[in-house]
Amino acid sequence: MAEENIQQEQQLTFEQALARLEQIVVELESKQLPLEQSLRMVEEGVKLSNFCNKELGNAENRILKLTQNPDKSMSWTDLTQQFHQQ
Repeated sequence: MAEENIQQEQQLTFEQALARLEQIVVELESKQLPLEQSLRMVEEGVKLSNFCNKELGNAENRILKLTQNPDKSMSWTDLTQQFHQQ
């Protein structure tokens, strides 16, 4: 069962994970679930949240771009700064 969940998470996209997380929040806010089901949903939500945070971190790292300096040396440029300034 745990192995099955890991395989499903690996096939999940960020957008799918986020949509499922939003669905879990809506269901939990309805307050019409038995305690055990609520706990399982919270556990799933934590896993999805961790997955989304990891994917966002990976995306941020990909924004870093290797650039060539005028002296022909290479350096990393953090493109996230440009997005925050706009």
